[in-house]
Amino acid sequence: MVEIRKCLDTYALVEISKENPKFVSYLNSNFVLTDLTLAEFYLVIFREEGEKVADYWFKKLERYSLPIDKELLIEAIKFRYENRKANISFFDAVGYIFSIKNGYLFVTGDKEFKDFPSVEFKKK
Repeated sequence: MVEIRKCLDTYALVEISKENPKFVSYLNSNFVLTDLTLAEFYLVIFREEGEKVADYWFKKLERYSLPIDKELLIEAIKFRYENRKANISFFDAVGYIFSIKNGYLFVTGDKEFKDFPSVEFKKK
């Protein structure tokens, strides 16, 4: 059986960095993240833990990070606009559309995505 690749969002990465047992196992799975997610995660860790810790996580995760093309960015903007009542962040919209386009499951604990298709919803 082939495991479906997963695209982790910043929520999942933060929980991994906090060693939450519900999320740490993703590090041993077939996962990717977008360059934008990596940048957002860097900001969160930089703000909360400082540059040294942010640099550590950047180096640890950068090989799993994939670029986003401009057309996908436009699709994410449209998706975010169409779902504006859900208050989805731009970063999450990009990660979700990237996941859909590539046949990945989008891993998040953000309540806005709880009922969306192709989402692996996991709370802390």
